[in-house]
Amino acid sequence: MNKPLADRIRPTCLDDVAGQKHILGKGRILRNIIESGNIPSMIFYGPSGTGKTTVANIAAKISNRPLYKLNATNASVSDIKAIVKESEGLLGQDGVLLYLDEIQNFNKKQQQSLLEYTENGKITLIASTTENPYFYVYNAILSRSTVFEFRPLKPEDIEQVLSRALKILKSEMGEDSIDSDSDFLNLLAERSGGDVRRALNSLELAVSYTPPDSDGKLHLTSETVEQCTQKKIIKYDKMGDSHYDILSAFQKSIRGSDPDAAVHYLARLVAADDIQSICRRLLVIACEDIGLAYPSAITIVKSCVDSALMLGFPEARIPLAEATVLLATAPKSNSAYLALDSALYDLEHIDTGNIPRQLQNVHYDGEGELPKGQNYLYPHDFPNHYVVQQYLPDKIKDKRYYEYGRNKAEQSAKEYWDKIKNK
Repeated sequence: MNKPLADRIRPTCLDDVAGQKHILGKGRILRNIIESGNIPSMIFYGPSGTGKTTVANIAAKISNRPLYKLNATNASVSDIKAIVKESEGLLGQDGVLLYLDEIQNFNKKQQQSLLEYTENGKITLIASTTENPYFYVYNAILSRSTVFEFRPLKPEDIEQVLSRALKILKSEMGEDSIDSDSDFLNLLAERSGGDVRRALNSLELAVSYTPPDSDGKLHLTSETVEQCTQKKIIKYDKMGDSHYDILSAFQKSIRGSDPDAAVHYLARLVAADDIQSICRRLLVIACEDIGLAYPSAITIVKSCVDSALMLGFPEARIPLAEATVLLATAPKSNSAYLALDSALYDLEHIDTGNIPRQLQNVHYDGEGELPKGQNYLYPHDFPNHYVVQQYLPDKIKDKRYYEYGRNKAEQSAKEYWDKIKNK
């Protein structure tokens, strides 16, 4: 029986590993460690199908050390002891690499048992986890290991892997045995959720169970993707008009305070697994459209975004929905960014002059230079921490950039300062 496609196409060198350029690119630390052949204990943290096992295999090959694999879900301390005993007979002082998958499933006592063998050099541990290791891995192991985060693969990275896999399948079945639509691999990559193993399994499923046409040829289409991934194909091209149309409608619905429409367009983005675009747009909206009318909105949205990115889909939809409805039903103000845009326009189009002397950093007044001293008035030395003083350059000293928005928060601030400034 043939090995699964994901195993047949598994990279054997670092250059063939998809994605993870932040740690495996030229000159990056994990690549340097592996290429040195001197492998320390490490923890690989990230979602499934992002290359953790593949990189561990390559590390073992380059270091010329045997790699033992255990899954913490069903392994025990006795399995570790058996590996140590076997390695002593084979390699003496050289030790082995132990790849322990899902280390978060080991309890504290089981994790502590690893320390003895990692500290005496009999085992070099490469552990992997889909959970945050700082919450689930024993501190003593963390302090003796380097943590590397593996990120979900981008669709374009997965599409390259799928293209290579399809060539392998064609070579095995016959070059003319498989035909695919131009967007087939792109759609399959988009539906993988950053998991290259899931994408390869879906491709293998498509090739294995798609019935041939009358000429005996398999034709792979968008409908094939939908059947293999069990996800409806939605018109959504991350580099095309539909992508920006949905994002535009999403933001305009929130700006227009229509939570129903906002949730509808959020659903389209969630269905397309486009978590990065959702998170970025929500943060922009909190600043651009809600702004000073509800200043704490950005803090709440940032917490929702952080939660979504840590959870991943499908659970990420929950904090994303909360952030969306919060912003859609919040009071709106664009006063702050309009003020900044106006100031930026002046910087580009007119001579705004020099910074007033009293606001400059303290300088030495040379002989004959007048007036002497900076004469800066420190507001905290005055009642209500305010004193009349010129802050804008002379050439634009009467310019007004900021206008208070007509919302409760900004009008309260305006009332306060009108009173303080005796207006």
